[in-house]
Amino acid sequence: QVQLVESGGGLVQSGGSLRLSCVVSKNIFSISLMGWYRQAPGKQRELVATFTSGGRINYADFVKGRFTISRDNAENTVYLQMNSQKPEDTAVYYCNARSIMRSTNYDYWGQGTQVTVSS
Repeated sequence: QVQLVESGGGLVQSGGSLRLSCVVSKNIFSISLMGWYRQAPGKQRELVATFTSGGRINYADFVKGRFTISRDNAENTVYLQMNSQKPEDTAVYYCNARSIMRSTNYDYWGQGTQVTVSS
């Protein structure tokens, strides 16, 4: 079982920046895949950025060049730095941890943090 606690959301103007944090209850090296997802009202949850335990990073096209995912291994914390934000970035952002055991994926989610970008 993995617990995730997000923080850092809020209201920001278009072009502004926010940094989200996700504190993980276990050593993040032991987790196969960690990342951030978001869900806007009336839309499905979508991938924003992920990294594997081996350090490979993947970004959704709509955030490339604007958002950066990173981690602090000593603090078991994952970050999402969001720059040049746009109103369409408004959503609830969720931290995700995926463990893979015997070819089965186990997904854990945080409670979500609201990000609102005003125009």
